[in-house]
Amino acid sequence: MDAMTSPTPTISELSYEQARDELIRVVNELEQGSSTLEQSLALWERGEALARRCEEWLIGAKARLDAARLAATTPSEDATPTR
Repeated sequence: MDAMTSPTPTISELSYEQARDELIRVVNELEQGSSTLEQSLALWERGEALARRCEEWLIGAKARLDAARLAATTPSEDATPTR
């Protein structure tokens, strides 16, 4: 199957890297300007959805990093102070 006949994956199933790579492809295709208006609109809509998916991944990654930093700087309740 070629790219035109292969099924389009559901955006919610894409990893960050997959969404980013497809977004790059969509932008490149739009910049070429060789698509019909209808195709361009469909590409634009998919690109917007892909950008939102990438943003979701990045927000989630930031939340995980923030939680890890907080856990690293918060003293454990199990630790007993030494005197």
